[in-house]
Amino acid sequence: ANYLWEGSVSPRLLKNFVINSVVKKPGESVTLSCTVSGFSVSSYYMHWIRQKPGKALEWIGFIDTGTTTTFAQSLQGQFSITKDTSKNMLYLEVKSLKTEDTAVYYCARDSQ
Repeated sequence: ANYLWEGSVSPRLLKNFVINSVVKKPGESVTLSCTVSGFSVSSYYMHWIRQKPGKALEWIGFIDTGTTTTFAQSLQGQFSITKDTSKNMLYLEVKSLKTEDTAVYYCARDSQ
């Protein structure tokens, strides 16, 4: 399946979010976490999106209701998405960080 990220994220999906700052060096890896409340991460496709400074939103990928992940073609191999259903948390690992990975990273729930 092909997913095209266009337009903006539904405000409903990003209504309550907290931005945590993470500083890393180029070449390092980082795992970002997203704590979900009000619904189960195992019941919806969960997406990661990022916004680089001064740029438009960029869709990274999603994890389905199981463990299958799909990523934007241009970003294949750089990211992994996992979840912990017992903690209702979503994770994004960014591997081999580059300065151009500097961005605000959002998690979002599929609308259905």
